[in-house]
Amino acid sequence: MFEKIRVIFTIPELRRKIFLTLLLLAIFRVGYQINLPMVNPDEIQIGDASGTNDALQALLNQAAIFSASDIRQITIFGLGIMPYISASIIFQLLASVWAPLEKLQKEGESGRKKINEYTRYATIGLCIFQSWFYLLAMPTIFGSSKIFLDGFCDPGTGHLYLQWQIIAVFIMTCGTAFLMWLGEQIDAYGIGNGISLLIMAGILARMPLPVIQLYKNFHDAGGLSGMKISGGDASLVNLMMLAALFFAVVTGVVFITLGQRRIPSQSAKHVRGRRVMGGMRQYLPIKVNQAGVMPIIFASSLLMIPAWLFNSFRMNGGWFGSICGTIGDAFSRESMFTYNFCYIVLIYFFCYFWTAITFNPKDMAENLKRNGTIIRGHRPGKRTA
Repeated sequence: MFEKIRVIFTIPELRRKIFLTLLLLAIFRVGYQINLPMVNPDEIQIGDASGTNDALQALLNQAAIFSASDIRQITIFGLGIMPYISASIIFQLLASVWAPLEKLQKEGESGRKKINEYTRYATIGLCIFQSWFYLLAMPTIFGSSKIFLDGFCDPGTGHLYLQWQIIAVFIMTCGTAFLMWLGEQIDAYGIGNGISLLIMAGILARMPLPVIQLYKNFHDAGGLSGMKISGGDASLVNLMMLAALFFAVVTGVVFITLGQRRIPSQSAKHVRGRRVMGGMRQYLPIKVNQAGVMPIIFASSLLMIPAWLFNSFRMNGGWFGSICGTIGDAFSRESMFTYNFCYIVLIYFFCYFWTAITFNPKDMAENLKRNGTIIRGHRPGKRTA
């Protein structure tokens, strides 16, 4: 393995791409540490440590997984790349139901470039909308009216003055646009998918904190026997079972992700110049998990809405606020039966919905027919679909 790694770095072009990718990821992490100029960093640390608004902060933590950021940190990259991901999903859905976009998608590379251009414009619009409400919600999330520095905000409510609100929205929008550009540069000149690498870097950057916390708990508990895991003893047997379950889950996910249903097919013979092409037996690799991770993203994002909505009404107090708080807790705590039941139902629904949109048997049958490929035992066209 080490020999293969050494060989990789002996290839100049590959070495240049790897170093460029690492440099762009480092720029992303450096920019992530830069707070907005009107933010009080001391108040952010106090609010984060005090655990105020735990339900809402849990939702923000879940959203941060898919946005390559920690939304609780009010930085220039505070929105992450979630607006770009949302815009991409919207246009992918529209391309399957709206004729002009569907026609544009079938035009090949030029059509895809045009759709990417529309996606960027939509990303800017989503950035303006999300950052505006994001900044308005910060005093509520941290439970403090001093989250912004004096002179930039209203002392009573803690909300930014209009002119500073506009400047902050502009900065955060530019930050997301810059991340979008970073991802495209990695796609063009680096290694791998740029957006996926940014998400991975954001997730990996959050890992040292749990490790440090685990070590602190280990030290404070006086050893392994004094530690607790979800209310149970952290014995060696329990840790080994936890590691085995983790390995089994990862193995199962990889197995399902790479799993294929191979349908035998055969292409017709045709002559090109002096060569006879086709006539070979092949197979169509149909993915078992055609929808990928998108149903999980949709389901978790949709479940944030009732939790956020009912937790907002909790502040009103009285019997109505109490009822809204109970419902909000049911949708914001992952240990609750209501949350898990709705989560499973939504995953099944979006899996069916996304597969129906992204995988069109009729289009595939027509493409096979045009290329002179048949599935043995089925006529080309409708019977193949």
